Amino acid sequence: MKVNPKKRIRTTLPSFSKFYKNNDYIIKEGLIALFICAVGDLFAGIVLGNMTFFLKSFPGLLVIIPGAIGMRGNIFGSFASRLSTNLHIGMISPKFEKSEQLYNNIFSAFVLTLVLSIFLAIVAKIFCIILNFDSISLVDITFISVIAGIISNIIMLPITMFISFKSFKHGWDPDNITTPIIAAVGDLFTLPAIILSTIILTFINYNFLLKNVIFVVMIIAIILAFIYSIKMSDESKTIIYQSIPVLFLCSFLGVSAGGILNSSIETLLTNPSLLTLLPLFSGCSGSLVSILGARLSSGLHYGIIEPLKKPTSNTIDNFIVSYIFAIILFPFIGFIAENATVILGLVGVGYINILLISVISGLILVSIMIFVVYYISITSYNRDLDPDNIVIPISTSLTDSVSSLTLIIISLLILGSLI
Repeated sequence: MKVNPKKRIRTTLPSFSKFYKNNDYIIKEGLIALFICAVGDLFAGIVLGNMTFFLKSFPGLLVIIPGAIGMRGNIFGSFASRLSTNLHIGMISPKFEKSEQLYNNIFSAFVLTLVLSIFLAIVAKIFCIILNFDSISLVDITFISVIAGIISNIIMLPITMFISFKSFKHGWDPDNITTPIIAAVGDLFTLPAIILSTIILTFINYNFLLKNVIFVVMIIAIILAFIYSIKMSDESKTIIYQSIPVLFLCSFLGVSAGGILNSSIETLLTNPSLLTLLPLFSGCSGSLVSILGARLSSGLHYGIIEPLKKPTSNTIDNFIVSYIFAIILFPFIGFIAENATVILGLVGVGYINILLISVISGLILVSIMIFVVYYISITSYNRDLDPDNIVIPISTSLTDSVSSLTLIIISLLILGSLI
């Protein structure tokens, strides 16, 4: 029997209208946050595009950059996700009132940043040795990583709390708002923090004794803070113990992303728009994935999403929203990356090429990551691990690696086809 096309249209449209009506607030809030994220990442891209002096003066620095950027998003994204869950269930008040639970979360996030900064530096140095990359000493790269971590902590902790509390207080769902904005803030301040730490290192290098004394004191202080955090309370101990193995894995993945970029550094340095696009693409991809991760995590806590191997309708709705974000977001970031390059008077790869690179890479990435995020979420939940501590760090770190690899491969394919 033939089906009337008009009837098919009439039966399809209401279902889409119903879907949009049920999810319009997610799409609107998420897009606002992602566009804010894009603006922040654009500044990060411009900074990275003008960091050639530092990348040449401190060899191996590019290896640590994706891991450092990702670590800020991982730690403070998880911090925001925990705040979001606690705000939803009434464990924390959105009025900046003192509470033991809030203090435990703040101190744990601070300690995790410092511990992971050391680990990130060690992994980056080992990676450089294995792949025979030129690199600065382990002490220098650790100093840069830790000082940048301290600077980021001072900025990120109050901003994360402010965004989480204010969004909740004004009736916005923190799951849709906090993680992408916090990721954008982290991306925006991480690169300047790294630059500032390299400048501090340059001055301290003139006094070998002072440098080593500061380094030893810094390491001892971090060890003592770590010991105190696991003895402070059961909650902080749980956060530290559940987060550290995940964040160690994330640091390794972040350094892997840096290794991918460092191996293609000539391509990046000769195509400034790609260098500008990198933080944009990685940051916005991570934010998109973190929105999905935060929503799945909260859905599992509320019982809205069932931890089954086959995604249910609520989960599929979240997948569709992710694709809507991707279709709107990736052409936009490709356009502004090329536009920024042209405005700065540099030679870009062309608007058509950059749009193709961004959109194709983005759709491939989202198609992979929605299932990765879902199965990480249900696996952690089914094993009695808090998804707030697991999902966002692993998924965003995987996104960093996959996004770097995807972007480089698609760029080489598209640009190579022009030769």
